Amino acid sequence: MAPETRNRLFPKVVIERDTESEQSSSDDEEEEEEEDPVKEETKNEVGFDLMKKGKVPITITLKKCCKVCKQPGHQAGFQGANYIDCPMKPCYLCKLPGHTTMTCPHKVATQHGVIPATLRNTRNPLQFVFERQLTPRIPLVKPTYVIPDQVSCAVIRYHSRRITSLEFHPTNNNILLSGDKKGQVGIWDFSKVHEKTVYGNIHSCIVNNMRFKPSNDDTIYAASSDGTVSSTDLETGISTSLMNLNPGGWQGPKSWRMLYGMDINSDKGVVLVADNFGLLYCMDMRSNSQIGKGILIHKKGSKVVGLHCNPVQPELLLSCGNDHFARIWDMRRLESGGSIYDLAHRRVVNSAYFSPLSGTKILTTSQDNRLRIWDSIFGNMETPSREIVHSHDFNRHLTAFRAEWDPKDPSETLAVIGRYISENYNGTALHPIDYIDTSTGELVAEVMDPNITTISPVNKLHPRDDVLASGSSRSLFIWKPKERCEVLEKEDEKRIVICGQDEKKRKSGKWPNGGSDDDDDMFSGKGKKSLKSKKSDLKSTNLPRKAKR
Repeated sequence: MAPETRNRLFPKVVIERDTESEQSSSDDEEEEEEEDPVKEETKNEVGFDLMKKGKVPITITLKKCCKVCKQPGHQAGFQGANYIDCPMKPCYLCKLPGHTTMTCPHKVATQHGVIPATLRNTRNPLQFVFERQLTPRIPLVKPTYVIPDQVSCAVIRYHSRRITSLEFHPTNNNILLSGDKKGQVGIWDFSKVHEKTVYGNIHSCIVNNMRFKPSNDDTIYAASSDGTVSSTDLETGISTSLMNLNPGGWQGPKSWRMLYGMDINSDKGVVLVADNFGLLYCMDMRSNSQIGKGILIHKKGSKVVGLHCNPVQPELLLSCGNDHFARIWDMRRLESGGSIYDLAHRRVVNSAYFSPLSGTKILTTSQDNRLRIWDSIFGNMETPSREIVHSHDFNRHLTAFRAEWDPKDPSETLAVIGRYISENYNGTALHPIDYIDTSTGELVAEVMDPNITTISPVNKLHPRDDVLASGSSRSLFIWKPKERCEVLEKEDEKRIVICGQDEKKRKSGKWPNGGSDDDDDMFSGKGKKSLKSKKSDLKSTNLPRKAKR
């Protein structure tokens, strides 16, 4: 029997080129242009025949098109240090039509359109009593802000993947903990610069949140996207899994549970964690076991990315998620649909925090490029007291931007957050870290370093010292006030630790780029060589590893 043969008539491939960029250079090309109508008729006949046989021509276009709307004739996106808007879309910064990002009034002044906080006394008796109790701790005159604006020390390429979370030690002022996308937890003593350890056996993927155990500052809890909560001894590196939402392993993306938001209620002795299905779980710190079943606190199937317990009234819990809501709960009656307030947002809410001292204010960060502030949880909660336009709407391969309060500010008005849209500083595209006055919307300061060209989405202010820690790609940077840095540099010159190659002290000059924000980022030094071409000296192991001295 003769073998069957397949029909070898393949669809015709039509290539469309950008005729504006091509110029004819010979008479032959002119002749071809004259024959275009004939070719088009032939192409249409062939295409019609193929359509009869069920084979539609495949069109491959080589024309330049917009990356945003996919239409030809214009281009949009970052061009150097400037962001070019798509004419078919509204302003990328404020999301309003009628102007571009370069001419947006919010880009010129962050306080544009912001109504400052009123100074008149409240008529709400409950708020009056609450504020009266806090009056001795709140100064009548707002103190001067102290801004850490200069890099004091740094460790480059510290982690093997981008940094996702930061946490300062509660008692040791010089210890900084960091988690990354690979599940590693790093411990860095930035006073000695070279003393650092990375534990690579705690989680298998993203460390989303970390919190210290209130009764033991050598133990830290971590929530990860692998669906587990771990308890790690910082001295030995021994980690214990306290909760595992995926005991059967990988069963597909629809059933895989990931933990995002986490906080500790020390008064009740519980660890609160939330997953990507909208559920909240409680775990007893004494027995290290789960209490009851998960409670649906956000829309079913949506991520709960943030949890925060009120520092003054521990019964109050603030949550936020991908369902465009931030919600306030009473811990004494946690049940599905039993929230006290539902704070609506236009897009995903990245974070929500109570103010650190009084617990009466709320600060949220949303993907619609808005920071929202509620001045009092006892007042009108239907609408925020003010909205501040700020650039933090990002694409893939970045940790979400989160605006955080300054825990040392007695006026509870200063917040810090990284910026997404770059600025042109002397021909270099830099992404500053912004300090914003939440009572007026004013940009207090924007700190940057010409050597840091990557985005810094993870930022943490020290609870006791005038120190800012920022995570940019795989690198860590410590910022201190310029006056203080000048004094320190006289005694001991600034040192920069570089991992992944021979570690050395950098007394001055530039250090290699911190890396791309992509997960498979490549770091370029003088020779612009890929990191993959060299074997890293800082590999993941099951034991703590320390840098070479």
